[in-house]
Amino acid sequence: MDREENSYPINLDFVIKAINNKLLEIYRPPLNNAERLILQGIWKDKTYNLVAQKAGYSSGYLTNVVAPELFRRISDVVGQKVAKKNCRAKLEKYFTSKATSKKTIARQNDRTLSVDIRQVMSPKFPSGAISLDSPFYIDRFDIEKQVYAEIEKLGALVRIKAPQEMGKTSLLLRVMDYANSLDYHIVNLDLQQVDQNIFSNINRFLRWFCANVSRQLNIESRLDSYWDEDIGCKISCSVYFQDYLLDSIDSPMLLALDEVNQIFEHPEIAKDFLPLLRSWYEDGKRLPVWQKLRLVVVHSTEIYVPLQLKQSPFNAGLPIQLHNFSLEEVVKLAKYYRLNWKDGEEANLLMAMTGGHPALVHLAIYHLSRGNVTLTELLQTAPTSTGIYSSHLQRHQVKLQNEPELAIALSTTISASEPVLLEPILAYKLNSMGLVKLDGNKAVLTHQLYRDYFQQTLKLI
Repeated sequence: MDREENSYPINLDFVIKAINNKLLEIYRPPLNNAERLILQGIWKDKTYNLVAQKAGYSSGYLTNVVAPELFRRISDVVGQKVAKKNCRAKLEKYFTSKATSKKTIARQNDRTLSVDIRQVMSPKFPSGAISLDSPFYIDRFDIEKQVYAEIEKLGALVRIKAPQEMGKTSLLLRVMDYANSLDYHIVNLDLQQVDQNIFSNINRFLRWFCANVSRQLNIESRLDSYWDEDIGCKISCSVYFQDYLLDSIDSPMLLALDEVNQIFEHPEIAKDFLPLLRSWYEDGKRLPVWQKLRLVVVHSTEIYVPLQLKQSPFNAGLPIQLHNFSLEEVVKLAKYYRLNWKDGEEANLLMAMTGGHPALVHLAIYHLSRGNVTLTELLQTAPTSTGIYSSHLQRHQVKLQNEPELAIALSTTISASEPVLLEPILAYKLNSMGLVKLDGNKAVLTHQLYRDYFQQTLKLI
């Protein structure tokens, strides 16, 4: 590896720590595990392939996704363009130079701050999916690594499920970004955007479905040439995909279906469409043309729909269940927002109230970072109709009002001093909503926020 003059070997642990400190100074998240692995490889003159093999990552992921982002971030730190070839030399020179005094660094950062970094200094209100360039995304390394590896397989099916506001769409954005780095064709359909009249019958829905896939692939829609009433709309849809869409592309297609739970609200559509997806996955096991299709299905768990298991896509492929943040992840997010929570006391208090629910944690840290409220004040008002979680709580309240049996089951759980045995479907629904967690066959409330709020409001139902 080429070295610049006036540079000399420097300890990698020091470099990583120093980079992380500088990243935090410019409101950027510290290096993640994959980025550290690449730096370790560079320090030992290893190729991306060797690093990927040893760490269990995809070589394409490290090469096309992690490395470019790493060098961009390091370039922000050192104030000049960094690439693999000069990375070590640039870092050694930067961190051993007298120019790294605090005053010089401050002036350099002022000069090199890009527009997006200045925007970070005034964070946006956290709502919906977290964009790819956001410094406030908490990476789910194990899950992301697993999904990335899966979509590289022929005819893959990935199912991402969780209650609302758990980060499903944020994860999906990163899956699509990785697929794009593999030169896949990307089709992303958000089923929340479907007009209600499209759900009037399965034929109309499948034609909408095929037309929109064609549009995103930039392929002319030729539905009438493949639609045949005599063989039915489901077979017509499959023929359109197999003989036209998939046959027209050379590289794989990632078909990402977000908010599939919208289908659940239309049982007549669900009973035909969901088995159709399952049949395409099964066809991929024997027909090469269907192996081009990589299917990612994302859905909320908050709607219960009984399905024929042999026909459902929800017991096939790779299941991904998103969980709450850990204490360490809460502390990390607070650090991204420049909150000094070193002793962990504040993070523990927030965890006790929210259970680490990603959206609830993020919303609280956002408000605290603005200095408009103290943690004590925030926690006192959290379980009330005037607190920052009022919309979240009221959404659950409406669901419970519409299903009194659920409200009774939740009330029973709140009153119990130990895990309580509920009727299985009620326990499943409450768990899917994120209100309870299951301890074997028994249910226990997930966190204090729901206890404090519903202890009062359930009396009104």
